[in-house]
Amino acid sequence: MKRRTFLQRFGSILAALGVAEAEWFNFGTRYQQALAQPSPRKLALLVGINQYPESPALNGCLVDVELQKEVLIHRFGFQPSNVLSLTDEQASRKFIESAFLEHLVQQAKPGDVVVFHFSGYGSRIRLVNSPETVQNALISADGIEESPAQETQTVNYLLEETLLLMLRSLPTEKVTAVLDTSYYAPTNFLSAGHLRIRARQMPTQAVLADAELDFQKRLQEKAATELPAVVMSATSNPNQLAQEIQLSGFSAGLFTYALTQYLWETTPAVTIPVFVSRVGSTIQQLGSLQQPGLLTGKKNLQRVQLSENFLQEALGAEGVVTATEEDGKVHVWLAGLPPQVLEYYGVNSRLTLVSEAGPNIELILRSRSGLTAKTRISSSEGKISPQVGQLVQEAVRVLPRNINLIIALDGGLERIERVDATSAFATVANVSSVVAGEQPADYVFGKLPDAKSKDLIASTSLLVSPSRYGLFSLGSEQIPSTLGEAGEAVKVAVQRLDSKLQTLLAAKLWQLTDNEGSSRLHVKANLEIISTIAPRVVMQRETQRTVSAQTASKKLVSHELGHMPTVPIGSRVQYRVQNMGNSPVYCMLLGLNSARNAIALFPWQKVTETDGSPDKPPLNDIVIVPGETLTLPHTTAGFEWVIQGPAFFNETQLIFSTAPFSQTLSALETAKHPRADNQRILPLLNPLEVAHAVLQDLHNASTVKVDPNTIPADSYVLDVNNWASLSFVFQVV
Repeated sequence: MKRRTFLQRFGSILAALGVAEAEWFNFGTRYQQALAQPSPRKLALLVGINQYPESPALNGCLVDVELQKEVLIHRFGFQPSNVLSLTDEQASRKFIESAFLEHLVQQAKPGDVVVFHFSGYGSRIRLVNSPETVQNALISADGIEESPAQETQTVNYLLEETLLLMLRSLPTEKVTAVLDTSYYAPTNFLSAGHLRIRARQMPTQAVLADAELDFQKRLQEKAATELPAVVMSATSNPNQLAQEIQLSGFSAGLFTYALTQYLWETTPAVTIPVFVSRVGSTIQQLGSLQQPGLLTGKKNLQRVQLSENFLQEALGAEGVVTATEEDGKVHVWLAGLPPQVLEYYGVNSRLTLVSEAGPNIELILRSRSGLTAKTRISSSEGKISPQVGQLVQEAVRVLPRNINLIIALDGGLERIERVDATSAFATVANVSSVVAGEQPADYVFGKLPDAKSKDLIASTSLLVSPSRYGLFSLGSEQIPSTLGEAGEAVKVAVQRLDSKLQTLLAAKLWQLTDNEGSSRLHVKANLEIISTIAPRVVMQRETQRTVSAQTASKKLVSHELGHMPTVPIGSRVQYRVQNMGNSPVYCMLLGLNSARNAIALFPWQKVTETDGSPDKPPLNDIVIVPGETLTLPHTTAGFEWVIQGPAFFNETQLIFSTAPFSQTLSALETAKHPRADNQRILPLLNPLEVAHAVLQDLHNASTVKVDPNTIPADSYVLDVNNWASLSFVFQVV
């Protein structure tokens, strides 16, 4: 597009908006005109593109828009009329531009809240006047113009730099931009991972339209010198891939789902860097190495709280009422649940309607499709009917007792390999196999070509190569200690992995207890690195529903700095756990170390001379009385918990209950560890048995006052008043 054509088109856009070009660039006048506005306005422009011409369709971008829209309206008070969505063909370069001008720039005033969201493909582009310069760009629905007569194609990409200039043009500092895209794509990007990625290769013979650079230049002349926006990016590294997650009934951007889910439950005092770090932990738990990042020039970002950009209310929730029916049926949006929990959220789970007008109403879940659940009122006698827009909080979580580990068979396996793998996995207890990409999965079974065979293939035409079979994350990261020898048979590989599969299933089960957002037990825990001076806090977790707005505003939340927390190999670590409630709580620690082996805290009782000499000391419950703080494990000097290699991720679950962990301790006692006289973090030899015992103990604590005839026999029933579970994910380096 020539400069003259661009200026004519841009002028026509402004004319259609009823504003002169000079007025569009006169931002100083806007500031003066808006000083008297009585209350901040909240505006949002949400862009999501699944369908692209001549490109593989994405699956989750429209869901991203819906996720963001629901949380903005129901969690942060945005008016539906102030949230504009552009999806698929609506999201052309011209429409995105005009919508940004009309909906955001022309309406926003100082003090207003503005949110911009983009989900779709990203890429890189070479500038026509500087071929050696490569810039990041967002791909609009009409990103590539048809130009068959020319050697190169002109693209309508929106440069990331241009977007930042547009954000600087807004007359308010309360601006948040969310970019769920990435810019680097491997050569064969469709099979680069087992999660679909949001990146296209840089066009080899395409250039950016001159008009885009002209527009950027004009923005540079008029936009503010500093970027007022907080810009959250799906990736923190130029070569990382923004990926989509596949769940039952829908797909979504990993970044968007994790971000919006945490927005539902979080408190106002969370700072922006801590928020990004927490989102990154969730993404890692879902099987991807993708880590979000921040692109911003805002000063003192470490002190900026999330509420400053969203004007957030203190109340958190797991979802919202979206529709009601005359027969007492209520439709509920459940995007506030952790994704791994949503997948198994069972029939008869209960949700509480948040209401200031009397007793809260309980909703009983009857069915779920994707993010929407159908519920019924437990009892409508003498109570107010639910209203659309009412928030709901988790009350009782029902989980099926029969949960399998789902293994996807990599598309790179030959047909005979897939047949053998399917047959082999069918004989493994508690494990199911699916075709990668067709159904949700936990891990991937695939092969890593032998290094020598790679060289052989490169120099010859041989098609057969010795391969090493093993397990991989959904993001294609090799799981430590799972690769076999070159030339190993598929069935032998599956048999070899049996023990590891049971361990990973155990971890999946205890991760389903995660309820930091919904628990009514007030507990807090810090992960600390022990040093000679004073312990250094690496991570902090606290149950959200028990924190008042006044308490939250005083919390110190500066330990996580916007990236995945790291702990060096050889570090001595401990958890500092505090019971801030009014009743005693019992505590259990389980986890996966960086070698993906199960570990647990064995709380052995000290043996005295009067106890005799039993084969091994008995295990005691760890009890934390109200107001008490304990360090776990509580050990003597020289016997601390030392972090071992390899360099990978460590996941720990701290689980609390109002009742003793009787069955869990019995399961732990079957492990034949050497005798000790203090607490120890040791390998867990029967992880699956222990995981089921933990769920049974939580079930028993929750149902002690319930009629046993009303409890589903095939389910665990967990009451938020009786348990809390805090998840810690950090990188071992």
